[in-house]
Amino acid sequence: MIPALLDMLDTLTADLGALAAGSLGVFIRVGALMALVPAFGEQVVPIRLRLGLTLAFTAITAPAIAPLMPAASFAPGPLIHLIATETVAGLVLGIALRLMIIALQTAGTIAAQATSLAQFFGGAGVDPQPAMAQILVMAGLALALMNGLHVKLAALIVHSYALFPPGRFPDAASLGAWGVAHAARAFTLAFTLAMPFVILSLIYYVALGAINKAMPQLMVAFVGAPAITFAGLAVLLLTAPMILPLWHMALEGVLRDPGGMPR
Repeated sequence: MIPALLDMLDTLTADLGALAAGSLGVFIRVGALMALVPAFGEQVVPIRLRLGLTLAFTAITAPAIAPLMPAASFAPGPLIHLIATETVAGLVLGIALRLMIIALQTAGTIAAQATSLAQFFGGAGVDPQPAMAQILVMAGLALALMNGLHVKLAALIVHSYALFPPGRFPDAASLGAWGVAHAARAFTLAFTLAMPFVILSLIYYVALGAINKAMPQLMVAFVGAPAITFAGLAVLLLTAPMILPLWHMALEGVLRDPGGMPR
């Protein structure tokens, strides 16, 4: 009885060891992705929770990816190569998704500046984002999670192994062109989403200049400041139901085809 039990334990240990070795590369790629992915990779999410999410996504996707993974080796050279390649692949995918959040932050910053509700470079560094940008980001993340972001992320992880085969570095020239195209699309999307606020600001300042020309004694800046603030909040109320679905469509496009070149 005891020898049979020991044989079963030996077999189980070997199977678990092979499974752990095959899941190592998946864990590295998912961990790099989780550092930048929207919602799950935000700075307000505790490190322990992100680690738990990384383990959960690894457990979900590793069985589907196991046939694609190379034979695991714990020798220093192959192990370092695997860690480097999978980290690069995960960071590339994470950057593509993080650019969508940067687009929403930039749109909110432009909108806040256009309506005199924030400094233009208020969110360029480690300082908090303007209130309008923070509202858009939180609403966008909530919308993405409500529409099954976790499911689409699992599908993205599985699909990523067709784009970036395990154990191979991406081509530098192609990756550079891809990065420039995605960054350009993110900023184009940001300016597009903020366009109603820019148009409102243009109309406001033209009207303010005309009033100042007609009545030089009137302090139009003090009279018009409450008007532009109220108008900016009103435009946010009216356009947010259109801005957020447009942004979510762009995010889903990246989730479906992260390797595609934006047009």
